[in-house]
Amino acid sequence: MSERLAIAGTGAIACGLAAVAATHGRVTVLARSEGSCEKAQAKVREICEKLGASVNGNVHITRDPAALADATFVVEAIVEDEATKVDFWRRMRDHVSDDAVLATTTSSLPVTEIARASGHPERFVALHVFNPVPKMDLIELAYPPEATERTRERARELCKALGKTAVEVPDIPGFVVNRLLFPFLFDAVRLMEETGLDPESIDTCMRLGAGHPMGPFALLDLVGLDVAAAIGRAIGIEVPARVQELIAEGHLGRKTGRGFHTY
Repeated sequence: MSERLAIAGTGAIACGLAAVAATHGRVTVLARSEGSCEKAQAKVREICEKLGASVNGNVHITRDPAALADATFVVEAIVEDEATKVDFWRRMRDHVSDDAVLATTTSSLPVTEIARASGHPERFVALHVFNPVPKMDLIELAYPPEATERTRERARELCKALGKTAVEVPDIPGFVVNRLLFPFLFDAVRLMEETGLDPESIDTCMRLGAGHPMGPFALLDLVGLDVAAAIGRAIGIEVPARVQELIAEGHLGRKTGRGFHTY
């Protein structure tokens, strides 16, 4: 991997991307707190062990944004909220190098506004990585109008170095995958609400009848119901009542141990 990669965030996407990158070179992870540092260290180590690679020496986890200065490719992988991402990039302007490519892992938000908050939209890209990162081969790439061809080349080269397939997509809400996927997922919830079928039965139908690797409810739980609701709002579709109820109860899916299924 020719780029010196830095990742801001300690969630599932950030840790998964860090672990995959660490099999190809050194990577810096920027965390918000000491607790986040410890959790990220444990999560990255767990993913690396599953990959059968001993690469933890390649991962440097820190709370100091000054550590981003040496990176040539900086990826923000924080909460899926436009205001939070815009604020992050405004605060990072003095900490990133003048030639670094800047990226966000947003799965549904407008790239252009986030890019302009960075102060360098010509060097900005949406790097939509899918969860779980080690298993999912696709990365959707979306750009603001100002992005240069060199930025596009470097983004494609990074994806290739990570062993991923890059597809350039338009900067529209949800890009391609989520724009098509979430209406289907939410229709499954409405079917459950209308018929009384349980989530397991619908998941089984879609796995065995449609050949899906997992059913819609298992996938919603994997994504996180809070994230799913945010994506739904971003692409302009109604979030089903049951999804909103589970979020209000604090049941967000796998990350909390319960969503439509119990883990």
